[in-house]
Amino acid sequence: MKLLQELIHPELATREGRALRRYAARGIVLREDRILLLFTERYNDFSLPGGGIDEGEDIAVALVRELEEETGARDVQVKEHYGFIEEYRPYWKPDYDLMHMTSHFFVCDVAQELADVRMESYEIANGMSPIWISVNEAMSHNRQVMARQENTMGQSIQRETFMLETILRELVQQG
Repeated sequence: MKLLQELIHPELATREGRALRRYAARGIVLREDRILLLFTERYNDFSLPGGGIDEGEDIAVALVRELEEETGARDVQVKEHYGFIEEYRPYWKPDYDLMHMTSHFFVCDVAQELADVRMESYEIANGMSPIWISVNEAMSHNRQVMARQENTMGQSIQRETFMLETILRELVQQG
């Protein structure tokens, strides 16, 4: 397994303290220079689909479940483990000082047509929707949000923008 990056959120003073430990699986689904992403209105950003791995759940099973729920993807094929990111960021619940998340990224294929999404209530409330978009366009959008330091900017935008940059550099056919 390849460590892609270690990210420490700029508002986090230290990695010491009581950490909520989370693991996530995220999908990289490409079609030429376009990628299947989620746009979130609340944060005005693009992110890779995926999410938390339940206790005892197989990572590939979690990824397929998340892709189906969030994007309506069908016939998901998990091709290869691309790498992982270790992320440390502030956490808002009083029982913890920070969150330590490990996000595993997998290259996947899905059926041409997407089915209906089955998002959770918080995802609907945040205005999440799947979209096929060019990697460059999504990356540029996220960079602009970060440059403007928008008030609604989410904590995951650093991770997502880093991954879009990496995907563009390493996986998208430059032609």
